[in-house]
Amino acid sequence: MAVKGKTAKKTTKSAVKKKKVTKKKTSSKSSVSSKLKKSKKASTLKVKSSASSELAASVDPYALVRLSTKRQVNSVEEKKAKLRARRIHWNKEKEKIAIDMLERYTGHDLKDFQQQIILTNFHYYIERFNVLLDDAKYTKGSAFKASSSKKAQVTIIEFGVGSAMAALIGELVSVVNPKAVLFLGLAGSVHPSLKVGDFVLPIASVRAEGVSDHFLPPQVPALPTFKVQKFVSQILVEHGHDYRTGTIHSTDFRFWEFDDRFKQNLIEERVLAVEMETAALFTACFVSKVNIGALLLISDCPMKKGGIKTKSSAKEVFKKYTDIHIELGIEAMADIAERGEKVRHYNW
Repeated sequence: MAVKGKTAKKTTKSAVKKKKVTKKKTSSKSSVSSKLKKSKKASTLKVKSSASSELAASVDPYALVRLSTKRQVNSVEEKKAKLRARRIHWNKEKEKIAIDMLERYTGHDLKDFQQQIILTNFHYYIERFNVLLDDAKYTKGSAFKASSSKKAQVTIIEFGVGSAMAALIGELVSVVNPKAVLFLGLAGSVHPSLKVGDFVLPIASVRAEGVSDHFLPPQVPALPTFKVQKFVSQILVEHGHDYRTGTIHSTDFRFWEFDDRFKQNLIEERVLAVEMETAALFTACFVSKVNIGALLLISDCPMKKGGIKTKSSAKEVFKKYTDIHIELGIEAMADIAERGEKVRHYNW
């Protein structure tokens, strides 16, 4: 009987164990089934949501278009914000540095600058400015020279030669918030009808100088401000001076006169003349919200035999023509100041 009792206990224990295992199996099965049910519910919800979105799209077929347009608008606004951050008039930190640089480079305080500004490459233009205007205040900075007349309400800045300096001064003068800026530069003729001493009023410039690519995509033309050119044109006519209008080629290639391929390209472009600054000035001033114009004086005719500028021929040009050039520039800028007309007819 004792043996039977032990056997019965073992049997009972094994039965209990089997029940526990069975419970575990059933519980695991139930958990699996619950998970399956949940996944089925989730998939059902997804199907329902996708079905509802399809239904919404079918009810409002422009919903997706509006969503896409909204994303594009946000992307465009982000790009605009990045562009603005690069410009002086949107970037207070850059504006602060630009003011400091302009004062340091010219020797002028910001308050000394007048609302009409003349830009030039040559020191003689400032010397002549100081002779013509008895109240001229002349300063020499670390890189540029400047002179201002409160009577004429005009400032002149000698900024050097080349597109890099032209683009720099185009940005820097924007802190003055000038009414108008006029570049008085020298150019070499390309068109055979032009001769030394002729005036050219450019309506556009070919951007072949490299610097302007930092400001605008290459397909954007370099253009002056129409109203500034109109004022200069009127002054030229009033004084009986003939002038030509057309496109100029701006280059950073100084010894182009000895490159036949380059010269052939100029002919194919149908440009009037070639120089080094106008494209950079027009472009930098445009993005900096500066009204810019240019009056160019033909100083040499490199496309003709013996027409390349020399030391002696340059002296002759300055002796005969540059006085007229600077006087016309001063009168045009003073005229803009006196008339008080708007140079730009819209707000940026």
